[in-house]
Amino acid sequence: MINYISTRNSNHKITSSKAILNGQAPDGGLYIPDNLEAIKLDYHEVTSKDFRGMAKVVWNKFFPDYGEAVIDELVEKSYKDKFSSDAITPLAKVGDKGYVLELYHGPTAAFKDVALSALPNLLTKAREMNDFKDEILILTATSGDTGSAALCGFSDVPGTKIIVFYPDGGVSETQKLQMVTAAGANTCACAIKGNFDDAQTGVKKLFKEIPQPAAGVSLSSANSINIGRLVPQVVYYFAAYKQLVDLGAIADGDKVDFTVPTGNFGDIMAGYFAMKMGLPVNKLICASNKNDVLTEFLETGHYDRKRTFYKTTSPSMDILVSSNLERLLYYICGEEHTVKYMKELAENGEYQITPAELAEIQSVFVGLAASDEEGSSAIGRIYNEENYLMDTHTSIAWSCYEKYSSAASSSVANVVLSTASPYKFCASVLKALELPTASDRENMAKCHEATGAPIPGGLAGIFERPIHHTDVIEISDMKDYVIKRC
Repeated sequence: MINYISTRNSNHKITSSKAILNGQAPDGGLYIPDNLEAIKLDYHEVTSKDFRGMAKVVWNKFFPDYGEAVIDELVEKSYKDKFSSDAITPLAKVGDKGYVLELYHGPTAAFKDVALSALPNLLTKAREMNDFKDEILILTATSGDTGSAALCGFSDVPGTKIIVFYPDGGVSETQKLQMVTAAGANTCACAIKGNFDDAQTGVKKLFKEIPQPAAGVSLSSANSINIGRLVPQVVYYFAAYKQLVDLGAIADGDKVDFTVPTGNFGDIMAGYFAMKMGLPVNKLICASNKNDVLTEFLETGHYDRKRTFYKTTSPSMDILVSSNLERLLYYICGEEHTVKYMKELAENGEYQITPAELAEIQSVFVGLAASDEEGSSAIGRIYNEENYLMDTHTSIAWSCYEKYSSAASSSVANVVLSTASPYKFCASVLKALELPTASDRENMAKCHEATGAPIPGGLAGIFERPIHHTDVIEISDMKDYVIKRC
C-alpha cells in the first residue's frame, strides 16, 4: 500500500484518492507516491493485456485505495467509445527504423485525451469515497491541448465546474476554437494577457491563496500537477513496448528509447514512472523547441527560467517553468534539496543541482532541442519520403530522435511520442509541405485535399460551432475572475 506525499513535505501523507481530489499539495508541492518500490512489477503483468487491461494493472498499483472492482469500472467508462482506434494509442512504423506512438485518436485529437478521459471519473469517484460535499472547481492552465481535452472531459460532469486559462495569442486558432466553443454548462475558457508560464503560475498561486474560493466550493486541477492526470499516461509506454514486440521490432526483454516532446515534463515523467515499474527503458530523450530550458538543465544541471520566451510553431511546448520536474527532483535529490531548489526558482529564477544529482539524472534522461525550421523540414521530408504526416510538436521530437540516433549510433529501438493531429496546426503543416495557406478553415480543407489524411471527428465542423467564451483578462485579475465565477 502506498501513500502520497508532497514533494515539499514528506510528513504530509494522504491516500491516492485524496491526492487526486486535492490536485496540488497545500504547501505548493506536488503529490508523489512515497515508495517507488511499491509500484514495481513484472512488466509482463501489464504487456500481456490490451490497453484497458494495462490501464487496470497500472491504476491499481498507483491508486490502491480505489480497489480493483472500482478501477475496472472506471477504466471501462473512461475508454468506452471515445477513441477512433481500437488500440487507443496505436504504434506506426515510419521508414525503416522509425516508430511513432499515435496519441491523438481521442475526442480532441491530442495526447491529453488519454488522461483527461480518465481524470473526471477518478475525481468524481474520489469525491464520493472521501464523502466530499463541496462542488469541485477545476482550475487549469493550458499551452494549447490540455484546455480542450479538460473542457471535453469535464463537460457536464455532476458536482464539478471548470475554468481553463490560456495565453491570448499563444495557441493555434484551431486549439482556441476547441476551447471557446466548449458548450458544457459547467465549462469556462478565458484568455490571459501573458504566456503559459504566467497562466500556470497564476493557477498555482490560487491554490494557495483561495483553496475554497466560495462557500461549498473547493479547487482541484486537471493539469499534470494532478497525479490523476499523470498516471494514465504511464500506460501508453507499456502499450508501445507491447506493440514493438508484436511487430517483431524488438525481442521481449530488449530495452527501448523513448523520445518525448515536452514542455511541462509531465509526459516524460510518466515514462520515468513506467521505467520504475519495471518496463525495459534505456533512455528517455527530452525533446524541446526553441524554449530549451530543459535541454540546458539536462546538459548542465542549471535550471534558468530567466530567458527570452519564444512563441513557436509548437505552442504546447512554449513553457519555461516545467512543473513536473519537481517530482523527478524529489526522487533524485531528496526533499531538502527539492525545497531549496524550488525556493531558489521562485525567488531568483534559477537553481543548480549537484554534479552527483546531474549524473544520476543523465543516466536515464537526454536533453535535445530542435528549431521551428528543423521541425518544419522534418514534416516535409517525412511526408514526401514516407507518406506520413506529423504535427509541429511530433516533428520536433522526430528531429531530436534523428540527432540522438546519429550521435549515439544506437541500435536500440526508439519510439517517438506524438502530441496531436496535424490538423490542429494546418498552417504550419502546409508551409512545411511548401503549399499556400489561407484561413484556418481553408487550411484544414487544403491539408485534407493535399494529403488525404482523415480529419479527426473532433475537429470536423469546428468552424461552424457557436462561440461561448470570449473573456480576456489581465494576469492580476485571475483571482477576482475565479471568485466571481463561483
